[in-house]
Amino acid sequence: MDLHIATTVAPLLGWAVHGSILAHRLASARRDPLTGLHTRAGWTARAEHCIRRHPHAAVLLVDLDHFKTLNDTHGHAAGDAALVETADRLRTWCGRNGTAGRLGGDEFVAVVPDLAAADIDALTATLHRPLPYDGASLPLAASVGSCALADLPVRTLTDALAAADAAMYATKGRSRRSSRISR
Repeated sequence: MDLHIATTVAPLLGWAVHGSILAHRLASARRDPLTGLHTRAGWTARAEHCIRRHPHAAVLLVDLDHFKTLNDTHGHAAGDAALVETADRLRTWCGRNGTAGRLGGDEFVAVVPDLAAADIDALTATLHRPLPYDGASLPLAASVGSCALADLPVRTLTDALAAADAAMYATKGRSRRSSRISR
């Protein structure tokens, strides 16, 4: 190969490899390493796109109930298994139309194009199925809050997240009160 061509091609090849590595790192940073779901940044970009395109879009927040107890009783590996399983169940429920993410800890989020078409009761039932783990059956439970963007005076992701958060905590409060009453 001609020395002139080699000195021209080598830096270009280096930049191409460097660009590929940076693109991979950026994509990795937008995925939660444990669950494979989108991180807050990755999910937010997709959610913003969804709510711009779909007037009946909805935002959901999911918080695992009694996660600390599960972790303390069965160990952190069991807690990780519960997080991975919750992520898989939420991802499956979202299907090809929605996008799921993990905000951190035991909090998950989803956006779907149409709340009427989304069966939140089915999601809740799915999230409450026990998890077979290491010869035991781990109890899983989650509180789900949702907000249809069409119900908001101003259709912003921030307002939808705040409304879904309030709905989720209302659900969590109802489930705790009913579990105290049933004891």
